[in-house]
Amino acid sequence: MLNWMEGLYETDPEVFDAILKDIERQFNCLNLIASENYASPAVLAALANPMQNKYAEGYPGRRYYGGCEFVDAVERLAIERAKAAFQAEHANVQPHAGVQANLAVYSACLQPGDTILSPALAHGGHMSHGAPFTIAGKLFKVIQYGVNPQTETLDFDQIASLAREHRPKLIICGYSSYPRTVPFDQFRQIADEVGALLMADIAHIAGLVVAHAHPSPIPYAHFVTTTTHKTLRGPRGALILCSSEWAQAIDRAVFPGSQGGPFMHSIAAKAVCLKEAMTEVFQRDQFQTVANARALADELARQGFRLVSGGTDNHLLLVDLRSFDPKLTGKEAERLLEQAGIIVNKNAIPFDERPPAQASGLRIGTPSVTTRGMREDEMRMIGRLIGAVLKDPDPSNLQRIRGQVVEMVQQFPVYADLLEAMRTVQAGYQV
Repeated sequence: MLNWMEGLYETDPEVFDAILKDIERQFNCLNLIASENYASPAVLAALANPMQNKYAEGYPGRRYYGGCEFVDAVERLAIERAKAAFQAEHANVQPHAGVQANLAVYSACLQPGDTILSPALAHGGHMSHGAPFTIAGKLFKVIQYGVNPQTETLDFDQIASLAREHRPKLIICGYSSYPRTVPFDQFRQIADEVGALLMADIAHIAGLVVAHAHPSPIPYAHFVTTTTHKTLRGPRGALILCSSEWAQAIDRAVFPGSQGGPFMHSIAAKAVCLKEAMTEVFQRDQFQTVANARALADELARQGFRLVSGGTDNHLLLVDLRSFDPKLTGKEAERLLEQAGIIVNKNAIPFDERPPAQASGLRIGTPSVTTRGMREDEMRMIGRLIGAVLKDPDPSNLQRIRGQVVEMVQQFPVYADLLEAMRTVQAGYQV
């Protein structure tokens, strides 16, 4: 480890310093961003391996380059583990990110101008589901559905009505800021009724699905996409899962349809994270992630915050700040909390009257703090700290709370060995 660190410091001390400072930030802050997590040392080791040097266009046994014997072995491991973890018939492990995975599905089953029925961005969807400013929004006719104004949960009367009216070729379910269980069977019923295909984007809940802490879309969706770096706790990247009848079309849509050479170092790290995801420790953590989210939601409600849909069934909660302070925006709340060492992200809430750059809500998640080993007691403390910051944003109060945060996280260290090693290298060169 010291060899590569010393080499990096000698070559580029500025980059070394930025990496060190970000590891210190991760160590010393409470990370409550729902889409982030801490990859294990084994995943990081696989990610930083020389397989990144290998061009391997194509698939195992069918490459366009020589010298692929060992990268083939790694990709086959990743494929088989993805199929086993999710109980899927086929897996493609090459997509570089979730957006690319989604675009590959569209390429496999749609023609330009076809109709997609997808969740609206302000109601929990993702921009890659066809937001007007994206390539998907420009290529396809996108009809968007939302949540019920009263319950703030999926409005299946509206979804069914829109499906019958517009007869989409593809229906998308799966969300980036929806705190409730997704009933994939109901989506499949609507899809079958109108002759549509169904895609489930489970980027956020993939780890929960593997652990059976959330129902699986595999029996219902023709296509399932996911990233590997959120609840799945792996490297940045993505997977596509599908039935065997769509395997050839999906593989062609990824390569050569939308990507060239795969990132073999990342695929090696995906293989490692998928092996970890099938362990009892990982699966226990997924249930704890859900329990932690509920405990945090309960405490925030006690602090006077309104929770969109009334609570959470998964790893995240969406906080409506308007009932707490009508003048407080998500942007300002995010800024104040970061000063106290609590990292969240502003987020629009359903029917939000503020623009997304300001927003009326916060999206808060528990994957990272659960990976650190925190449990319900810590969640209740975090809820009280959030309330204390936003009730009294005086700089002295923020500094006091920052001290409490540092004291808490030191009891649940992350990357402590890496941090110590990099500090040792830095100190040695600065003598």
